[in-house]
Amino acid sequence: MKATQQLHDLGQSLWLDNITRDLLDNGTLKRYIDDLSVTGLTSNPTIFEHAISKSGSYDAEIRRLMQTGISGEDLFFELALQDLTRAADLFGSVHERTAGVDGFVSLELSPLLAYDTKKSVSAAKFLHEKGNRPNLFIKIPGTSNGVTAIEESIASGIAINVTLLFSREQYVASAEAYVRGLERRVAAGLSPDVRSVASVFLSRWDGATIDKVPDALHDKLGIAVGQQVYKAYRDMLESDLWQRLANFGARPQRLLFASTGTKDPKASDVLYINALAAPNTINTMPEKTLLAFGEHGHVTGTLPRDGGDSERTLADFRKAGIDLDKLAADLQSQGAKVFDESWSKLLDAIKAKGKELQGVA
Repeated sequence: MKATQQLHDLGQSLWLDNITRDLLDNGTLKRYIDDLSVTGLTSNPTIFEHAISKSGSYDAEIRRLMQTGISGEDLFFELALQDLTRAADLFGSVHERTAGVDGFVSLELSPLLAYDTKKSVSAAKFLHEKGNRPNLFIKIPGTSNGVTAIEESIASGIAINVTLLFSREQYVASAEAYVRGLERRVAAGLSPDVRSVASVFLSRWDGATIDKVPDALHDKLGIAVGQQVYKAYRDMLESDLWQRLANFGARPQRLLFASTGTKDPKASDVLYINALAAPNTINTMPEKTLLAFGEHGHVTGTLPRDGGDSERTLADFRKAGIDLDKLAADLQSQGAKVFDESWSKLLDAIKAKGKELQGVA
């Protein structure tokens, strides 16, 4: 049995961290679903920027949309939703079979709205309705500014993928925002069955510290953070507060392990997949990592409920001079900045492609 099937059977969802029109058109995504147990996918502006700028697959549709007067962000969201609704339909049977637990795709909000809660919620609602799929998540960053938008969106019944989480504290803040949104729905007599995932980024921890700690600590921080967050996740699900909401019909905000492609060339290319197997969680993998895990991955056990030796490992990093709280804040801030830069590149790529197709110098 393939390692991907073993991981799926253990109860962890394997999602692909990629989407391109070519993956859809040539049947590759369908093959990943059938052969590698993929049950969902995530996207981001960088993925779309590469897909649009480095491929001719979107040219005809860009030309058609521009002729109707659509440009910029509006044109991007038209292209993205075309791809993501097709992908959502491929995962439709998974979504139905798992009673809405799995089979999701994700679309990022414009980072230009990061500091405007009202517009973020409005845009999330618009995109979710325009996509018109029950298995479409709208991605909102779990920054201090994003937390309010997360609560408001959940209260409005919009399925949300909370992104850009790096630490236990950031995860807990997003989980509490999710709970507040559900509590508001219960108080209003509405169904609290609004789905969400909380995406915790891991490999960037190791990339940020590899040249600052002894060799013995290399490539251990991301896994330790994942273990620590997993304990907090389990604590949340077993709390009296969550049990009350579950009684009204709420479903858990599932923990998603993101940024699981290995950055260190000296480490295993499936480091974060082997180490983070856990039921009722998700691991979203770059395409290269997914293929590698299918080829030579191993499922040898599950994450310990109590976080294992994560606290000891984190203490070792503190002793080595790493300020973990500051690094978590820095990683989130840098991640938001990268999203902004990727968004600008994406819009520039669409503009350049449009000029090229129109023959404008």
